[in-house]
Amino acid sequence: MSQNKTALITGATSGIGRATANELAKHGIRLILCGRRQERLDTIKSALSKQTEVIALKFDVRDKTEVFKAIESLPQSFKHIDILINNAGNAHGLDPIQDGNIDDWDAMMDINVKGLLYVSKAVIPQMTERQSGHIINIGSSAGREVYPKGNVYCASKHAVAAINDGMRIDLNPFGIKVSSINPGLVETEFSQVRFKGDAVADTVYKGYKALQPEDIAEIIYFAITRPQHVNIADLLVFPTAQANSVTVKKAL
Repeated sequence: MSQNKTALITGATSGIGRATANELAKHGIRLILCGRRQERLDTIKSALSKQTEVIALKFDVRDKTEVFKAIESLPQSFKHIDILINNAGNAHGLDPIQDGNIDDWDAMMDINVKGLLYVSKAVIPQMTERQSGHIINIGSSAGREVYPKGNVYCASKHAVAAINDGMRIDLNPFGIKVSSINPGLVETEFSQVRFKGDAVADTVYKGYKALQPEDIAEIIYFAITRPQHVNIADLLVFPTAQANSVTVKKAL
């Protein structure tokens, strides 16, 4: 891949986003790192600037005004975005629908669905104008099946799957690739957020080898480096121990 390529990554301060930034930097891809935590952005930018050109943008994908303002603020040399990685996402709570927390519901729909749309809306026009680009939407196995107490989180990821398919159809005339990478269990801060720091979060990845953020980062790099005529449209990846959302082989 040309070292002149520029990638914008949302949710770049931890987990899959951070691992993807590290992976792309190794290959000289210029980076626009987006996140809500300035200190983390600064730390990652400092580390990766030794390998490639990096810009950090602090904003919350839920705030459409912030999103457009931040992306419009990019210097001219970074306005040509070749690769958009819609990675920012979250899960809050694991409650049956009747006990669900409305604030949790809002957070999941606002970040996972509306945030992805806002960032895409800010970036896509310059891709359609050039008739080139690649969008990677990070979905989830929860976008393929609904599991107990997953209700609204699963709904948000089903929405991502539908948006991904719709994007691929609508952007087809412009030659823009659209890909969905859908991981199962990945060992990140995800469960700490979902369980609000509760001790049960520490048990989620015990007894088996979960996917690591670096595993997904390598798959993303593979997807964006396929020949022009090849598009990884929709990819589901589990750790070997996982068969579906509720079947995980754990050591006794």
